[in-house]
Amino acid sequence: MFRLVSLNLNGIRSAANKGLAPWAESVSADCMGVQELKAQAADLTPALSVIDGMPGHFHHAEKKGYSGVGLYTRHTPSDVLIGLGASDSTGEFDAEGRYVELRFDKPGRKLSLISCYFPSGSSSEERQAAKFRFLDVIWPHLAALRAEREFILIGDVNIAHHEKDLKNWKGNLKNSGFLPEERAWMTKLLDPAGEVGLVDVYRNLHPEATEDCYTWWSNRGQARAKNVGWRIDYHLATPGLAATAKTASVYKDQWFSDHAPLTVDYDFSL
Repeated sequence: MFRLVSLNLNGIRSAANKGLAPWAESVSADCMGVQELKAQAADLTPALSVIDGMPGHFHHAEKKGYSGVGLYTRHTPSDVLIGLGASDSTGEFDAEGRYVELRFDKPGRKLSLISCYFPSGSSSEERQAAKFRFLDVIWPHLAALRAEREFILIGDVNIAHHEKDLKNWKGNLKNSGFLPEERAWMTKLLDPAGEVGLVDVYRNLHPEATEDCYTWWSNRGQARAKNVGWRIDYHLATPGLAATAKTASVYKDQWFSDHAPLTVDYDFSL
């Protein structure tokens, strides 16, 4: 069994102070993808750069205290790709630290694990425009990967796909994260007959889950206490890997950030 965890930390140092490391040790994940490090390489102490014996591989934002992603793994990758590279021709999103990919290739198999942090567009029209640009950039990148390898992308996608993926869907129809254009992009990404054809692993295992599925809560209006949440954190897998997923769960007994960890157990090995 291969246990894969995704968690937006909203600051790795903050999450560490809230018990991230002991919790990770109790989970015994094979790999843990994290987003929103809000830290530079120099900020990562040995206790942050290695968690539960898993060395981390990171993509830091140029701007201090902003974005950043990482993947901790027990298994030595065959290759480490930091950033989107040529796919992000202007370098706009690689400067923001949004993508790290670990490859575990061997004869007869090409397999990648990816931690990715999609932009939020909620703060301004400018950031929403950037989010749409990111969707335009990541699409052909994922399509190219899909053509040559199996992969699982885990991370904060900042899009709730369906009405059952957030509590107050009627009130958010015109808000970033639930815009028709964003949801249509997800539908296209998950179209089995489409160019990318990924599988939403949690939703595949829990097709009707509503309040149990949320992974993020606003810090306003007692959203967490009232479970007024959104499902915006995902495992998005190629069909072959998705078919091996056995269990998927959102952990809410402790809080390390405004997001909850999403854990999936897969029946494959690296």
